[in-house]
Parts: sequence; C-alpha cells; structure tokens
Amino acid sequence: MKRFALLFALFLLASLVVYAAGPKTYQVTGPVLAINGDVITVQKGTEKWEIALDKSTKATGDLKVGAKVTIEYRMTATTVTVKPGAPKTVASAAVPSKN
Repeated sequence: MKRFALLFALFLLASLVVYAAGPKTYQVTGPVLAINGDVITVQKGTEKWEIALDKSTKATGDLKVGAKVTIEYRMTATTVTVKPGAPKTVASAAVPSKN
C-alpha cells in the first residue's frame, strides 16, 4: 500500500510539472516553399503556413527550399486588447500583468 501511495504521489507530481511547463506545442510537416529572413513557408496540403524563426529556433540537417521538414511551434499572444464594455469575467480567468 505504501508503494502504491508513493507511485501515485510521483505520478501526480510529474503531471503537475508537465501541466506547468507552458503553452501546448503543435506541429506542421511538409516541404519548404521559401525561407525569407526570419520566416519559413511550408506547404501543408493545400495551405501555405508561414512560421516565424528567431534566435532560439534550432534546426537540424540542411534547411533549404524543397526539404521536407517538421516544425514544432507554440501559439503566443503578442498583444491583447480589451474592448470597452466587455462583460466581466471570472477572477480565475484573469491574466497577470507584467510588472
């Protein structure tokens, strides 16, 4: 019984660490159509995906037009504009301010 409780506690702790790790990551896979400065364009089905690259982006292999790539990315808000007269929200949904 102690072993079960210990395993459960470790599982719970690991779950919390994964949950607190940050925003969800997504993937897009397809051929590279263009690389222009800090933007890479990838074909996914009939859609063209433009994804920004920055200093922290890691690439392995020979990244060039025509190469098949898998890109992992996160959606991050750059701005949030609250409109006047917006309905009040629950306090737990509030976004912390940057100080």
